[in-house]
Amino acid sequence: MLSTFSIPLLLLSSLGRLLQGPTTPAATAAKPAPAAAPTTIEWRADRRLTWEDFKARPNTDRLAALTSSTIDAKVGCIDYQFSAQVRAIFVPTESWVRNPATASPNLLRHEQLHFDITELHTRKLRQKLSLVKLDCLHLQPAFNNITKLAFLEWQREEAKYDVDTNHGLNIPRQQFWEEQTKQKLQQFEAFALK
Repeated sequence: MLSTFSIPLLLLSSLGRLLQGPTTPAATAAKPAPAAAPTTIEWRADRRLTWEDFKARPNTDRLAALTSSTIDAKVGCIDYQFSAQVRAIFVPTESWVRNPATASPNLLRHEQLHFDITELHTRKLRQKLSLVKLDCLHLQPAFNNITKLAFLEWQREEAKYDVDTNHGLNIPRQQFWEEQTKQKLQQFEAFALK
């Protein structure tokens, strides 16, 4: 028996990059086409976000930037054996920064931490899925309940982070969150992708 489905858990935080203006046909013909940008970026400890990753146009006047990150969970059963793949994903085409030329390194650190918090909750979901015995005949309701609770916990922490740090403007609180998240990621290192 094979059944798989994906539950993308999406949360918009604060980040993004302005799209480039149109190019002229002559300029386009003179240069080879650039390599296609990835449609998503999977979280890795050795790969930090840059402003170049933020591809969408700003869609609000309130924020300096917006991060779109996702917990992508795919589960299935093969011969009644449960398996899951859970990944933290950054979505460049939904993420933006109002003015990348003047955006501060502190703002980028704030936005990176949104993605790090997504990874933390991805690891927590991997842990929960490893501890629970899911029945392949009744997989979807049980899995939906687990992911719904995981999503709510993640969403609350992301909102608390923005409020507590004033979207990264409160530097001491930002540093506190960075250190705390780093420690939590280490605590859940066993549930990091290898």
